[in-house]
Parts: sequence; C-alpha cells; structure tokens
Amino acid sequence: MVLAPTMAAASHPEVSLPGSNFEIDTDANLKVDDPAPSIDWASVAETRKQDTASGPTDESFGQGSKEDTAVPSVVDGSIPPNKSDLKFFGVYQEGTTATGFLNLFWSRVQDPQGTTNMDFEFNQSSTLSSNGVTPVRTAGDLLIIYDLSQGGTNPQLFIRRWTGSAWGPATDLTASNLATGSINTSNIPAADSDGLGGQSARTFGEAQVKLSALFPNPNVCAGFGAAYLKSRSSDSFTAALKDFVPPVPVNISNCGSVKILKVDDAGTKLAGATFQLYADNAPVGGSRGAEDTLVAGKSCTTTLPTGSCTITAVLQGEYWVVETVVPPGHEGAADQHVTVTADSTVELTFVDPRQRGAILVTKLRKHVADGAGDHPHAGVDFTVNGVTKATDANGQACFDNLLFGSYTVHETTPANYQGEADKNVTVNNSASCADTPYAGETVTFTNTPLSKITVSFESQVPGGTAATIACTGLTATPPDGTPSAFDDTSETFQDLIPGTYTCTVVIDP
Repeated sequence: MVLAPTMAAASHPEVSLPGSNFEIDTDANLKVDDPAPSIDWASVAETRKQDTASGPTDESFGQGSKEDTAVPSVVDGSIPPNKSDLKFFGVYQEGTTATGFLNLFWSRVQDPQGTTNMDFEFNQSSTLSSNGVTPVRTAGDLLIIYDLSQGGTNPQLFIRRWTGSAWGPATDLTASNLATGSINTSNIPAADSDGLGGQSARTFGEAQVKLSALFPNPNVCAGFGAAYLKSRSSDSFTAALKDFVPPVPVNISNCGSVKILKVDDAGTKLAGATFQLYADNAPVGGSRGAEDTLVAGKSCTTTLPTGSCTITAVLQGEYWVVETVVPPGHEGAADQHVTVTADSTVELTFVDPRQRGAILVTKLRKHVADGAGDHPHAGVDFTVNGVTKATDANGQACFDNLLFGSYTVHETTPANYQGEADKNVTVNNSASCADTPYAGETVTFTNTPLSKITVSFESQVPGGTAATIACTGLTATPPDGTPSAFDDTSETFQDLIPGTYTCTVVIDP
C-alpha cells in the first residue's frame, strides 16, 4: 500500500522527517498518537514478517558469516544469549519514490545490553541463493543500517550498495537529513503492540528513510522485490552476523508498469498482439504525433490464456501505448495515452474488433429478347447467413457485416429457370457493401430459362388412325402410362434446357 503524504502536525514528541505523516516517535511505539492525517504501524497495512520462534528451529547465520558474505550459511537453534533474538520486522512505503518515505521497524525478544546493530537488506532479485533462504545479490542491492550505541536513543542510519562482490562504502543518511529513527525507552503493552506482543524497553525500533535516497537517479529504473532483517554482533561492519528474519516479498520501485488486456468485440481474449511504448513529448495528450518517440526495449506481446502482457520497468512519465502487430482477422485498436507513476501498474484494455467482410452476388440469365449473351436477372432471392435479399435491377444483392469465415450462398431459383447449386464463399477481406471501389468477395450465379415441347397428333378421319409419340431421353408430363399403345393424341415435355431434341411419331399403318 502506498499512501500519499499530507503534512501532519505532531502534538507529542516525534523525530519524523518533514513532509511525512508517519509517526516516528521519540519513544518508539506502534499506535497513532495524533489526529489524522497522522499514521503509525497500527493504522497501516505494512509488509510484516515474523521470525521463527526461539528454539531449535529458529534460523540464524552460521559462524563466520559477515555482511560481505554473498551467500551466508544458515543454521538452526544457535542464537547466542548475549545478542538480539529477533521477533518481527516491517516495511511500509509512504508516498512515491520521488517525494515519499520508507518506514521500517524491528522488534526483538530481549535487550542484549550492548550496541544495537540492525541491517535491513533489500534485494532486486527474488531468486534464492544456494543456501535456499536469502536471495541472490545483484549489483545495486541496498543495505540500510540501523546502529545504536549502548544505552543510546538516537540511532544512526547508513546506506550501502552491493558492488557485485562486496558492500560499497557507507553513506550517512542521518547526517544528510535523509533518515531518522528511534527506539522504545518505555514498555509497550500488548494491547498497543499491533500484534507483536508486549515489548519491554529497548526491544522495538523504527526508522524512516527518504525514498529519494534509495533512488538517486530518476532516469534509471530500479526496483526491490525482497527484504529481510539481520543483526550484527557489534557495531563493526565486519562483525559476525547473528539472527535474521527470513526474506519477505516487497515491491519498492521508482518505475511503474503497464499491463495490457487484449480482447475482441465479443470479449474473447486474444494472443499475438504486440504493443510498443512511445514517450508522449510536449505537447502532451491529444493524439500521438511526430514529436512522440519510440521507447527502446519497451514492448510486449499478448499470450493465452490471459490475453495479456505487461511492459515492465517504465520510468515515470506520459506515454502512448501503440498496437503495432494486430492478430489476424481483427482490426487494430486506437492508441491509448497512459500516465505511469512509480511503484504502480496501469491496466489498459484494447478491443480489436473482429474483421468483417462482404459477399456481392451477381445473378445472370440467358434472355433472347434482350439480345445475345447473359443479362442481369432482377428479383431473385439469395440467402447468406440467415439473411435473404433479392437482386436489384443490376442483378446484384450484397451481404456485409460478415465475420471472416466460410459462408454458403443459397439461391431460391425462380420458376421456369434452371438454378445452380449452393456455393461456398470464404470471406477473408475487410469490406462493406458501401465501399468504393468494392473490395469484398464476389460470386456469380447463372440461370438458364427452361422450355417445353408439345407434340400433337390428330387423325383427319375421325377414328381412322392412331399414333404413339416419344421424344428421345425425355419423359412426358404427365408421364405416358401406356408408351407402347397407339393411343397418343398429345404429349408435353417440359423443363428443357437449350439443346437439340428428337421426337418420333409413329402413326398406326
């Protein structure tokens, strides 16, 4: 949780840094002592880690482990009686990394009657080292040091950075007014301990560090994903490490991220969409222009099943998120403007409409009265995807708003014409019927007019002769029930396509 600071006025002794609402009490405690907007550990949702209870399973660092030991040895049940047996530690970020504060606390079982030396380590990596407990160190990891002399009440705060092989030189944060801290000089009753349990004097300490001290270069992304607390056996930095509270995940960064969800117009998640980040240079907002520049290395591609991807380690600022690769069968989405702040994730949804096309049906017919060749045929019904339309004077009917895919075009054949069978058309071009020029799919149906032949016979002498009538390959309408009998006077053969037909009339001799 990150709380934007609003300056609070303290009515009891505090050593909080200017601009912070967090109570770093002179006599350290966890309860809120002043009116809002003051806050303290009991009123915030900090990241907290409890140590393993004292005993044979309580982990600590083995003999010989020091701060510069990249992979300290971890042992159980060896907390020395004269040094801190740790209980808890907590981390709370107040405000942004530019102007906010990192608040820390530690607690221990007893006061060891010596110096108090607590080191808070912050690691960029969450990958465990070979000891299986502490993270692998990365150059730039942080060590915030809380040193308090025997009987003292004003700790000194220092910071060191991991060089890759050892901790670098210490920077005095207290002397630079970049940090402050305190210890409890009186007992903290269990009722006021926010779940830590009763704390006797000098067993609870807190510290506050300006976040800008952790991120000195605002133009370089840095982030820390794990933190843990450890104690040293003396105020010498090379002293042996003793107890520690195991690492806990944290999210402290001077950069943000952009999470993108990709769906189509039906809400289906999509993979294969690539997004690129552009810096929104002045003038900010409006629409992306030539002045806006590509941010190198800041892109991502969506995958299933989530249909999402995240652009990470983005410096604070104004940006355009641009879809540069569109999934097949979809239209790209418009650019979206985004404001990225430190230690936060902005979520955007891009909707790529499914591409739609059109089918233009052309209906032709042979019509001798209009001249040779084929001619447009108006008024013929066609059905596509459940929609029926009649051809116009140009013999055309157009169907659009069709999702990419395969469609069946069905003709309702008009009477006295021979139609064509259904035709399958694949729609894979983005188009509408109104496009000029038309860029969609086309299909043509040609109908043939049908004819009928009637053959008649009549004896000039009533009852004088009889005949049979037959046309090769044709069946009369209605069918001739006695084709061999000389009883035909007229036979009709219909639904004939253009061609040559042979009919035979046999008159009874």
